[in-house]
Amino acid sequence: MGQKQHVVVVGAGYAGVTAALRVSRRHQVTLVDPKECFTERIRLHERAAGRTGTPVVLRDLVAGREINTVKARATSIDPGACTVLLDSGTTLTYDRLVYALGSSTDTTRVPGIGEHAYTLEQAQELSDRLSRGPGTGTGTGTVTVVGGGATGIELAAELAESASAWQVRLVTGSEPGNGLSAAGRTHVRNSLERLGVHLHPHTRVRAVHRGGLSTDHGELTGDVTVWAAAFTVPSLAAEAGLRVDERGRALVDPAMRSLSHPDVFVVGDAARVTVPGTGELRMACATAMPTGAHAAEAIDALAHGREPKPLRFRYLAQSISLGRHDGVIQPVRTDDSAHRLVITGRPAARINEWINRYTLASLHAERRRPGTYRWAKPLRPAQGAVVPASAAQAQ
Repeated sequence: MGQKQHVVVVGAGYAGVTAALRVSRRHQVTLVDPKECFTERIRLHERAAGRTGTPVVLRDLVAGREINTVKARATSIDPGACTVLLDSGTTLTYDRLVYALGSSTDTTRVPGIGEHAYTLEQAQELSDRLSRGPGTGTGTGTVTVVGGGATGIELAAELAESASAWQVRLVTGSEPGNGLSAAGRTHVRNSLERLGVHLHPHTRVRAVHRGGLSTDHGELTGDVTVWAAAFTVPSLAAEAGLRVDERGRALVDPAMRSLSHPDVFVVGDAARVTVPGTGELRMACATAMPTGAHAAEAIDALAHGREPKPLRFRYLAQSISLGRHDGVIQPVRTDDSAHRLVITGRPAARINEWINRYTLASLHAERRRPGTYRWAKPLRPAQGAVVPASAAQAQ
């Protein structure tokens, strides 16, 4: 039957919830997060545009499983004592810890972001602000989105489609959708322009202030600024003494164990994960859920005295929505590099919506039957052994 263990999961995003639900029912699981509702991060651009869906209560998402949800924030971790201190004053003791605190928008890149810009984590506050209008009489206000990745593109398109009182501007350091194929980039540009988005490519932001942006191409005035340019991870892993890279992401072995503290499994955006044949995984829901699921499988294997298998993962496609009726589905190679082929328009929008629904449906299915969730893997297992726990401790 294996050894029953207390598994504490800190962070109830895609990776953390997947890990908590996939761990064998024989274990005691505690899921810690300061929010009462699960955040569908891949839909935050929709919330910012005023499209509010039905809240997913975290307790309901894990209902029927022996998972204790604790509404609190982890403030410190002591890997030596196997304890987690919460902001409520409670100390949790664990046998295995799953660290799944994810990432958030980096507001330290240039001066003024924290004081004068919204982030996607503030999607509801941004929606409330935009719903009040520009506040300058009957004129049209300007909302400036900074960031040319999927987050910035999706937000700019969604706002341009739904917020008629606002002129939307997109400021990017390179071309919007730079990781897409030429056809994908062209479609993104044409769609944004069709929606009325003013594009400012190859523009570097020097500072954010109350009246707009200072850039290497001069001043851009505006009423509202949204920063969607880069992401960072919490400092808690580094503060706990886990080995981290220069970005603060925990270094893990192929079983998602911390290289310095093998009782700690780090999943999702908070981990630096490298898969043979695929490379370093990017921060995304598409990588968060597989790493969370794999960590749970590794915990179960160790409880039975077995060495866990290495993570196998491959990319299939990148998905970007361009409002409710348009999008880009970019098929990619195993290493996430783009194929020439793209799917665009309404078919892409339908596929994108299916992906969003499938993501949440997968969590519900995992709750009912652990092990249900599947992800894309290479046809052949990658060669290379898992770093044993003893070796991980020695590194």
